[in-house]
Amino acid sequence: METEKYDYSPGLHKLLTLKVAGASKLTDVTAFKNFTDSILATYGLEEVGFSKHVFENNSFTAAVCLKESHICIHTWPEFGQLTLDVYLCNYMQDNAPKVRLVAQDYIDYFDAEILKDIEVNR
Repeated sequence: METEKYDYSPGLHKLLTLKVAGASKLTDVTAFKNFTDSILATYGLEEVGFSKHVFENNSFTAAVCLKESHICIHTWPEFGQLTLDVYLCNYMQDNAPKVRLVAQDYIDYFDAEILKDIEVNR
């Protein structure tokens, strides 16, 4: 049986490690969620679930499950760092430009320096 080849790519997955000068936003999961809600409204993304865990030092991990995929964050205030991944897929349109805009909005929100920036075309 011959294998079919497809030009289709489900979406762009952007993985970031960011350095943040102040720890306040790295310990405020509520502010992160509020900012994320504004991003979802701005870009027309649909949340289907949200989960978080706040650690003893108020660092947090959070996952926003989207109809289009997900946004996840893990913070390390003791190191002034966070990891963030943004993945948006859509079978009807290319969401790669939107992924880059969303990622840049988070970089701006955290006033962060990019330590690692990886893009994976799925």
